Amino acid sequence: MISGRGRNARRTSAGFTLMELLVVLAILGLLMSLVGPRVLNQLGGAKTKTAAIQIKDLEQSLEMYKLDVGRFPSTSEGLDALVNKPASAAGWNGPYLKSDVPLDPWKREYQYKAPGEHGEVDIFSYGQNGTPGGEGEDQDVGNW
Repeated sequence: MISGRGRNARRTSAGFTLMELLVVLAILGLLMSLVGPRVLNQLGGAKTKTAAIQIKDLEQSLEMYKLDVGRFPSTSEGLDALVNKPASAAGWNGPYLKSDVPLDPWKREYQYKAPGEHGEVDIFSYGQNGTPGGEGEDQDVGNW
């Protein structure tokens, strides 16, 4: 038979108390409140950088299109002219992209204007909010 002292010794070393678990959870919560916003800001910045890189790739493909056809696609032909030959594109030697025209990191189509307001062509995304203007993740990302 086990003595009373042996039973108590096992009970005290068997696990964590509720108070210990609550203290650990409180510490983890504090750490997440400090580190979480920084991680989320970095994730947001990555989407903006991804959009800028994709826009540069689209711009290079448009330059190849212009070399073959002699002009940029019109606004109505859009970026789809890089993948599918427009009826009025004599000399088209595409497709100029390996796959379909990519969506921006927020899963929306890139905007395209030719002639552009900022250059010969404008390629841009309205950012996370999908509307013109904004700051941070909501800012417009373009080739200007």
